Amino acid sequence: MLKLKTFRKFGLKADPFSGDVVKAEDVYLTEDTKFIAEYILQSVKAGGMIAIIGESGSGKTTIRRYAIDKMASENQKVRVITLRCVDKTRLSTNAICDAIISDCSAEMPRRTMEAKARQVERILTHSSRAGWNHVLMIEEAHDLNISTLKYLKRFWELEDGYKKLLSIVLIGQIEMKMKLDESKNWEAREVIRRMEILELEPLENGEEIAKYLDIKFNRIGKNRVDIINDSGCAALAARLRLQSKDKEIYSIAYPLLVNNWCKKAMNLACELGAKCVDAEVVNAL
Repeated sequence: MLKLKTFRKFGLKADPFSGDVVKAEDVYLTEDTKFIAEYILQSVKAGGMIAIIGESGSGKTTIRRYAIDKMASENQKVRVITLRCVDKTRLSTNAICDAIISDCSAEMPRRTMEAKARQVERILTHSSRAGWNHVLMIEEAHDLNISTLKYLKRFWELEDGYKKLLSIVLIGQIEMKMKLDESKNWEAREVIRRMEILELEPLENGEEIAKYLDIKFNRIGKNRVDIINDSGCAALAARLRLQSKDKEIYSIAYPLLVNNWCKKAMNLACELGAKCVDAEVVNAL
């Protein structure tokens, strides 16, 4: 975390990395994330089924919130169905039915699974005919058990004529790749073969990190170059590149890690008496 003397040194009245996304303008989108956000929007309209996969801190939840906010700001008639179940390993088709019924109507869920299934189809059909689209968004989807994952296709297959009644967006960490690997989970092949997989990439270089940090500091009325200059951003990108066992270079410059390293660099700049965070400060970490 940022130290009090660091706040004083840089004249900060707020933490640029805490509570930093409160509106769409606070979201930094690369070309990849712009594509993913737009893909979510189009999938909702078309009744698609997609999985958004990313490392911890890669911005999965931010992309979800951005897509929902965009749909609302454009007055799109979309009902977003979310699940309150904390432990996704215990998520059941029964709970998914309850969520659809609660988020798309004022009705109480029926008692038996057969009655709930009929209720879900009726509610979604009537809502669709009134002009609404529906999307089931499941976060922490890497924890879903294979049985639940398999039965998602049954919900996705609900339709009124040629129109799909429900699109599905799964959001999870990279472990979800294993669950969506047909060679490892053959019994779930029906849903796996229909699932579009999109993976969030890290910030590519110092220039992208600089643009990302511009938004963070502008939000609190500060010029980024007065705190971390371009050479500091380039050095940060270099520090967040690693080498695999196969000697392949890869980046881990995901937003959360960039935030954490930037805070450490700012604290160190304060300790060293540096004017701002530059390459020398970053390389001293």
